[in-house]
Amino acid sequence: MPYTKEHKEKTRAKIVVAARRLFNRHGFAGVSIDDIMGEAGLTRGGFYNHFGTKEELYAAVVSQVIDGTPASRWSRGEGDPSDIIPEFVTGYLSSAHLEDREDCCSLMALPSDVARGSEEVKYAYRQVFEFMVGNLEKGMSGPDTRKRALGLAVLSIGGMAVARAVDDMELANEIREAARDVAFSLGEWQAPRVEAAE
Repeated sequence: MPYTKEHKEKTRAKIVVAARRLFNRHGFAGVSIDDIMGEAGLTRGGFYNHFGTKEELYAAVVSQVIDGTPASRWSRGEGDPSDIIPEFVTGYLSSAHLEDREDCCSLMALPSDVARGSEEVKYAYRQVFEFMVGNLEKGMSGPDTRKRALGLAVLSIGGMAVARAVDDMELANEIREAARDVAFSLGEWQAPRVEAAE
């Protein structure tokens, strides 16, 4: 008896979640299809029922942000647009996001892998980045909203990538705080205090 469409969608989603965790933890090159399917509790043979290549799966992982997984209020466009910027910057540059190695945003966890990836992967990354910038721009008024939204996105993604790359947690916290303060200075938002990661 063939699997239902709902079963196939759930299985595909399970593979994408497993892959996101492994890619975020080990990078694209450090993860095999066997690793991904094992993490998902599935056999290797089932992989090709959902994806043609590992690169195609990687693109699906990067694109997952648009679907709201990992869920965040800003990505779904809920609530008052004027709240988007403070909530996004505060959440993105939080210690919880810094410490979440497996379910963090793929935009900051995977840029080096994406830069070496296929055109399909780069396209998916660009789509998600543009989605982020578009949502940030909705929370802005005044001149140069696109430029300021690009700046906010780059400060947030880059700030977290560098904070995660250093071996000194005090410096990592300084980096996050500096990125947060500069991001808030691009608009008229009151910057909250950054909580220290341990």
